[in-house]
Amino acid sequence: MDAALLIYTTFPDEETGLTIGEGLVREGLAACVNVIPGMRSVYAWKGAVERGAEVVGIVKTREGLREAAAASLKAHHPYETPVILFLSPSGAGAETLAWLLAETGGSADPVRK
Repeated sequence: MDAALLIYTTFPDEETGLTIGEGLVREGLAACVNVIPGMRSVYAWKGAVERGAEVVGIVKTREGLREAAAASLKAHHPYETPVILFLSPSGAGAETLAWLLAETGGSADPVRK
């Protein structure tokens, strides 16, 4: 059975995150994308230390869609070098995993969240 996978990313603003997130869900590459506003970032970029406002994006998908979800995210992302980090949860509740698999074309029966 396919395992749950979280993809951590950031976006420049809430609307961009929601638009890209909706695309991932509509493509069947994610069951859900959380867009969390209000983040402030300090980061190194091209030899300088920068500060900026961003939003966090957490993509809920499955391991079998890792590359396709990352490719779609990168293709639609406005950043030159978007952060795309794969996080493998140590486990998932049976109902959560069934929902995630069903919504992304996996083999489980649909379960509504």
